[in-house]
Amino acid sequence: MKRRDLIATALTAPHLLLTGCAGPASPGASAGQGPAKAQITVLYDAFGRDPALQKDWGYAAFVEVGGKRILFDTGNNAEVLAKNAAARNVDLSRLDFVVMSHRHGDHMGGMSHLLSVNPKVKIYAPKEGFGVYGFDLPSSFYRKDESLPPEQRYYDGAPPTVMRFGTAWPQAHITLIDKTTEIAPGVHLVALVSDKPGTLELRELSLALDTPDGMVVIVGCSHPGIDKIVQAAAAINPKLSFVAGGFHLVVAKDADIDGIVSVLRDTYKVGHVAPGHCTGEPTFTALKKAFGERYLYAGLGSTFLLGDTPRALGESGPAALSAPSAGDLQGYRALLASSSERRRGLFANPQATAVPGGAYLAQWRRSMVGCC
Repeated sequence: MKRRDLIATALTAPHLLLTGCAGPASPGASAGQGPAKAQITVLYDAFGRDPALQKDWGYAAFVEVGGKRILFDTGNNAEVLAKNAAARNVDLSRLDFVVMSHRHGDHMGGMSHLLSVNPKVKIYAPKEGFGVYGFDLPSSFYRKDESLPPEQRYYDGAPPTVMRFGTAWPQAHITLIDKTTEIAPGVHLVALVSDKPGTLELRELSLALDTPDGMVVIVGCSHPGIDKIVQAAAAINPKLSFVAGGFHLVVAKDADIDGIVSVLRDTYKVGHVAPGHCTGEPTFTALKKAFGERYLYAGLGSTFLLGDTPRALGESGPAALSAPSAGDLQGYRALLASSSERRRGLFANPQATAVPGGAYLAQWRRSMVGCC
């Protein structure tokens, strides 16, 4: 059986009848339950219209496809994630797995709540040198001098074959990914590395769902470049049905925004877009103008039904396809500003010349401050 056939039943026309609420139905589907859902619900962002949800700077999305229940990122704050998941009836204790896009706090800040309700859940995260999700190296990486006495040698001269380094969540079941990998039938993690100033060498995972209707791509912050992520997804399936999440153009110049919009629309022929998080207000405007009705409003609490023509249900039923409102944008700006202030305060101390290895600390600081 072909890979795409394995999730075909999750993406047929009857799903257009599903409601926008990600309810607590059991994972998978059986003959008595009907077909599995194929939808994405935004659980964390800085703009939206549902008063039951709390806005904050960060991103998390709940994905249901092919009978799988996937949490993509955990937002900035554990309490906010808990509140928003409860408001949308998303049971985080019953996930198939979790994908952490990258190491920035506005995407992993809700991890403590996730692990409190689902301590054994499988978590996929990018593999980085000495990263917060853990790391390992073969002990052959360092030079050895056998003329030294054992007490002057690492591990008395007998190091383990593989040296494993700590994680911020030692009890979590984390699998590190360093290359594009299919983790379930039709479910791929696209692994890329940023070459952008401020996030140089940061590794990021994006979720790519190879469906019968085309590729569905969910991005966290797109630090490696949304164009490069889409290019990598197109190598799996050139038909790009839907791209959602943070495009990381929040401070980009108009010419750069126009270039990315053109690449998405004209080069890769992306069917629908649902930008949020760090995409940025001018980019919302540019994408809305370029994609028209194929631009889906992606405010906090929005749900998108996947299929041949993805569509948004909004918070309480079918909603007009529209860009963020004036109220959305006002709150979005305030939360972006407060998030920037928190980052500046948190990473204000390390200096390039303050301590040995300060140059490394300064580079790490710049990478963290570059987050959004």
